[in-house]
Amino acid sequence: MSLAHTILATLGSESYSGYDLWKKFSQTSKYYWQATQQQIYRELGKLEKEGAIISELIPQEGRPNKKLYQVTDKGIEKLKTWLLEPAEPMSIREELLVKVIASRLVSKSVILQEIERHRQIHLQKLSEYKEIEQREFSDISQLSYDKKCLYVTLRCGIRYETYRIEWCEEAISLLSEEADK
Repeated sequence: MSLAHTILATLGSESYSGYDLWKKFSQTSKYYWQATQQQIYRELGKLEKEGAIISELIPQEGRPNKKLYQVTDKGIEKLKTWLLEPAEPMSIREELLVKVIASRLVSKSVILQEIERHRQIHLQKLSEYKEIEQREFSDISQLSYDKKCLYVTLRCGIRYETYRIEWCEEAISLLSEEADK
């Protein structure tokens, strides 16, 4: 999967400016894909060059003109082709786990503090995701198919953050016992 597919999937439902697309990524799409504003604009340029999206220049007074991006038939076909390919399970490249393995080289408190820092980050993300869940998905029985797709991706993010919090707590507990010996 690439950022291009994520952008095409997002633009498939409505048109966005580059800035609005970035805001959507940073607010509601962050539980399944993260991208910087620069990465999004660069990818929009590539997609437009290949004809997968088109843009419409919207004049604005007192501000720079806005470009609204929309998926073309070619972009829909690109997305459909990708949808028919099998999705590979996520590969793990977890820097924290490597630090845990090598932590024998430093004071135990160093790794315990780092795991606690991660726990706090995951607690914050979980809180944000649950706020989105309450705000956007209060009655799941009334959701359209598209909204249910968004909801299940959010639930994956919630479950992931919950798992990471539990792992951090378990690791802190086990490694603290070792630190006390």
